[in-house]
Amino acid sequence: MLRVLGKAASINVRKVLWTLDEVGLAHEREDWGSGFRPTTDPAFLALNPRALVPVLVDGDTVLVESNTICRYLAAKAGRHDLLPAGPAARAAVEQWMDWQASDFNNSWRYAFMGLVRNSPDHADPSLIARSVEEWTRNVGFVAGQLARTGAYVAGDAFTLADIVIGLSVGRWLRMPFDKEVPAEISAYLARLEERPAFRRHGAFI
Repeated sequence: MLRVLGKAASINVRKVLWTLDEVGLAHEREDWGSGFRPTTDPAFLALNPRALVPVLVDGDTVLVESNTICRYLAAKAGRHDLLPAGPAARAAVEQWMDWQASDFNNSWRYAFMGLVRNSPDHADPSLIARSVEEWTRNVGFVAGQLARTGAYVAGDAFTLADIVIGLSVGRWLRMPFDKEVPAEISAYLARLEERPAFRRHGAFI
């Protein structure tokens, strides 16, 4: 059976769990990370020397990087609706996944660590404000894309892009700072709420 190593509260672990639920693959999850078994444990480091969750173990296959794991799971399950086989359609999904893992994630990290995790290394008010501004600007990019597609990030159908971006947008909505929520974002999250897997894994900050 597939094994997922990482605590359920981690947003990157939740990407994997949501994908697993969407594709219907049986799995077991093990708690690793802050508050649980430390990722500096030699048993974990043997799987991921960078000491980060999630890790997916599928027999002899060991994978790290949450978006890569999501791609692997969709391919393993033959779910071309989530990750198309054609190069152009696939790239349309993957470009948004790559943006989420780079610019989008980096924009919210400081604000999240400072305002939610109360990290002493992320307590500079000016840097928090800058992070909030950049994060909100990126949510605006998502809203603009949704206005063009009328439904989901990569087009008119739900894909892996919505799993990875939907969680980050949901986190923005739940953050403790004032915000104006674009109508496209409200409608998008309402569409995601119709999916049982999102209701299970998206209702966290």
